[in-house]
Amino acid sequence: MKIEVLTLFPNMFDGVMSESMMWKARDRGLLDFSARDIRDYSGDKHRKVDDSPYGGGGGMILKADVLLRAIEALEPEADTPVILLSPQGRLLTHEAAAELSRRERLILVCGHYEGVDERVRELAISDEISIGDYVLTGGELAAMVLIDAVVRLIPGVLGAEGAQQRDSHADGLLEGPHYTRPPEVRGLTVPEVLTSGHHAEVERWRRQQALKRTWLRRPELLERAELSEADREYLAQLAAGAAD
Repeated sequence: MKIEVLTLFPNMFDGVMSESMMWKARDRGLLDFSARDIRDYSGDKHRKVDDSPYGGGGGMILKADVLLRAIEALEPEADTPVILLSPQGRLLTHEAAAELSRRERLILVCGHYEGVDERVRELAISDEISIGDYVLTGGELAAMVLIDAVVRLIPGVLGAEGAQQRDSHADGLLEGPHYTRPPEVRGLTVPEVLTSGHHAEVERWRRQQALKRTWLRRPELLERAELSEADREYLAQLAAGAAD
């Protein structure tokens, strides 16, 4: 996958994109990443990229002519998503990340100040994505979150086979609890089923724990999760207070 970011602060991405999973994805040739400075396309000796809004009001607006030049310089294909990171966009969910992970190329535009000139949206933006119902100083942190959520779903990026399918939200549920050595920590022990060697019982326990955690913490997710008859029976037991 090729990901290109347009930002006023390209150096913000240096640390994130050179560590951990991102470094591995780039080192394995699975990710081609670049961050470009919007100021390079200002056409102004002072590298000016913003101006005060028509009609007055607080804040500054990123200029349409500058942003359009920056986007067009990347020569996006007709089907290349050009995504504005914005609190007004659709919410970044697992499903949205999975959808984007199947693309060969993404262009991410990081807004700043009070926002971007509306004509950029009309002429060049194909999608807007938000990482939550709050406002950040700029789109850079949101872009990093989106990149992480998307890149980890690219086949070959994660070392553990099928790890993505076990993530929270991958099947509509939160992930259940995990344990590792030592077997006892300050009086708390590992559930016996996990050391039983009975794989079918382990999978059953894990499924039920995922259902229970989702039911307790994010019950609204159950409305659109794919549930089996056994899942529904277990949830009914939880509701009746009869399940562990």
